[in-house]
Amino acid sequence: MFWPVVLDPAGPNASEIATLSWLLIAVVTVVFIAVCVALATAVFGSHRWKRFLSHNGTILTAGFAAPVVVLTALLLYSLVITKSLSLGSEPEYLRVRVTGEMWWWRVDYLDSAGHQTIGDANELNIPVGKSITLELESADVIHSFWVPQLSGKKEMIPGRRNILHFSADKAGTYAGQCAEFCGGPHALMGLTVIAHQPEDFEAWRTRRRADPPPPKDDLAKRGATLFLNSGCAACHVVRGTSANGEAGPDLTFVGARKRLAAGILPNNRGTLAGWVADSQAIKPGNRMPSYPMISAGDLQAIAAYLEQLR
Repeated sequence: MFWPVVLDPAGPNASEIATLSWLLIAVVTVVFIAVCVALATAVFGSHRWKRFLSHNGTILTAGFAAPVVVLTALLLYSLVITKSLSLGSEPEYLRVRVTGEMWWWRVDYLDSAGHQTIGDANELNIPVGKSITLELESADVIHSFWVPQLSGKKEMIPGRRNILHFSADKAGTYAGQCAEFCGGPHALMGLTVIAHQPEDFEAWRTRRRADPPPPKDDLAKRGATLFLNSGCAACHVVRGTSANGEAGPDLTFVGARKRLAAGILPNNRGTLAGWVADSQAIKPGNRMPSYPMISAGDLQAIAAYLEQLR
């Protein structure tokens, strides 16, 4: 599993949240030390210090006034930070709709009219230094989108669309995670965000708007036939073919993804074959059935075909 990294910001929103986090950690540390000192003084201190700690003025100041002032200041600051997650500070460059499903992410890149231009799953590609707007939805239960190095988490609620604005300061690969318990293999519902330099992103977007190339060798060609005839096409889309199912992730460019099964497996021919053969052993409870009836040779052919979808 490609786990998220926290408190290592790679974007302006994440930097503000990291600052707030360190501030909270510092305040908690100071309070903890002060309480330990007061406790030690109350047990082992002199009579004069014990009398000072038990004085009404000390109790009202340290036990009531100070917490009210500190907590109010932290609350106001955190509200300002939280509000910034929904307010874009720069003109929108890219709009993407991310839909949480049990237990994977549907990713649709949108044009200015809100129509899908590219379909993907479990992987979000963005340009560095550009304002990204995410439309966050859920197809079933409550999920939560969280990529800690880029922004704070945002709930994905059935029947509602939440908006998240963020950007990345530097190119790299960042791990995300569903941060709201959604049943079953919730802990295995990961997301990969890849930040490209703007020119590299435009090249990526141009490639993804075209159909994938046809299979190159006989094994992959046999795999394509098996894929279309074994029921895979009923749940998955592969543009340029008759596969048009929408129950599962879009597989048009599955071979180019960094990871498989919502972040839990590296992407190679072996893991592709293993996932098709016995997905339930790898990610128990997910909605893709295992296919133990497919022979090893046919699995290799299907995996070879999927690997070439890039």
